[in-house]
Amino acid sequence: MITHIKTVGVYVSDQQKALDFYTNVLGFEVLADEPMGPDARWIEVAPPGATTNLALWTPPGMEDRIGTFTGLVFQSDDIEATHKTLQERGVEFVDQPKDQPGGVMGTFKDPDGNTFVLRG
Repeated sequence: MITHIKTVGVYVSDQQKALDFYTNVLGFEVLADEPMGPDARWIEVAPPGATTNLALWTPPGMEDRIGTFTGLVFQSDDIEATHKTLQERGVEFVDQPKDQPGGVMGTFKDPDGNTFVLRG
């Protein structure tokens, strides 16, 4: 039976720029960074201890998905502190965290304009 979600793709225009953001700004770990053909790499990152990884790659023909809502929700153990830290690191919040059905949530963008939910 299925036990968990292993990898979710995040469509990016520049893999190195994305890798820098996810590791240096969000604090994710690099789990894989391997050549994949002449012009791409297979890059997987994740928050420390996570069981689900993000693959930073755009398959040919899917470039129109870059800069869209990902549907991904990142959980924080302290949303106020996480929000403050991310803002200090230059992360753009489209919606500031606020209490709503389902918890305290805000929305932020990566350098490609992909949007994510931060939930506390």
